[in-house]
Amino acid sequence: MEITGYRLLTTYHDWGRPIGDVNGFIASGITAVPLVLLETDAGVTGVGVGSHQDVDKLFPALEGQDPRATSWLYDRMLARVFKAGHAGATFGGIGTLDTALWDLKAKLAGEPLWRLLGAGDRFVPGYASPLDIALSDEELAGFFADAVARGYTSGKLKGGRDVDTDLRRLRLVQDLLHEGTTSPTLMLDANESWNLKQAVRYVSRLETQVDLAWIEEPLRRWDADGHARLSGAVRAAVATGENLTGLEQFRPLFDARGVDVVQGAAVWGVTHFLRLAVAAHSRDLPVSPVGLSLNPSVAHAAAAVPNHLTAEVQDFGQPHGLSVDQQFVDGGIVLGDEPGNGISVDEDAILSDPRSASWLVAAGPHVRSPRAGLRLEV
Repeated sequence: MEITGYRLLTTYHDWGRPIGDVNGFIASGITAVPLVLLETDAGVTGVGVGSHQDVDKLFPALEGQDPRATSWLYDRMLARVFKAGHAGATFGGIGTLDTALWDLKAKLAGEPLWRLLGAGDRFVPGYASPLDIALSDEELAGFFADAVARGYTSGKLKGGRDVDTDLRRLRLVQDLLHEGTTSPTLMLDANESWNLKQAVRYVSRLETQVDLAWIEEPLRRWDADGHARLSGAVRAAVATGENLTGLEQFRPLFDARGVDVVQGAAVWGVTHFLRLAVAAHSRDLPVSPVGLSLNPSVAHAAAAVPNHLTAEVQDFGQPHGLSVDQQFVDGGIVLGDEPGNGISVDEDAILSDPRSASWLVAAGPHVRSPRAGLRLEV
């Protein structure tokens, strides 16, 4: 059995609301969803969701190979970009191809991916995360009312710009979550917008009035010592790692004890998450993948590792032209029984409605604010 080719498609996700963080937001609520369809001589196609970056450069590492050799092929892709480096956007292409490989492997075995990976339970605990910086209080309440009806008892907000605003919105969400539990869980994501002392002052003020389970990406992603100092200065756990590409980038954080909840971006793929989970588990640290709404494959991997804590659920719908064999119920994700990662692609629907929009707009959340970490006020 051999990998024979690939096709690239781009669909879109209509969030039905503006989405973003302290760095900016996408007003239209329409974002691109790149797909890679990996073809074999057996007529079985693997589906990967995430990025098209450098797929043309990476594919020679896969062409003519047996798709079931997932770990070996992952390392072949890393080796293929040895000189140029796999960090940053290229890692997204590796992760997307890797996801398609795991989909193929599970389809060829006739098993859902979660079972192939060794999970005993199809349920993945999760938390609601509406990417809410641009939402009104009423819109925020509407999202969490839906989440509570689906059994969610924990939620994460975007913030970091104004303490009073964050406190008001955290209390609003806390009150809504109280409908489903006596002990709702709250998290806040600052998206690398603070320096160390700013973070200590900001979180300390929040903690006089609310109990945060974690503070997410408070500092620049590479500041291992700063994260360690912050973790020792506040009650909340420090969660970070979603923008780190490769295990080697986590090593300084682990060595400095600068992370309490190890995060991995879903777009980086299944193999990366599995390896990251093992590395974290060796240090008695929990893992929490982000962005599973747009790349459900990593939910299957989360079900199979012993130290999974909770997964980020950003939306309850699906990208245009995709159907996913899963349900957002009972405060998490219930994975289905379809072989593979459960993603079905309606290519005709995608080609007949080619709407798309980039995350990389000047006012969007993937463009760092010029004054981030440079404010005196808290």
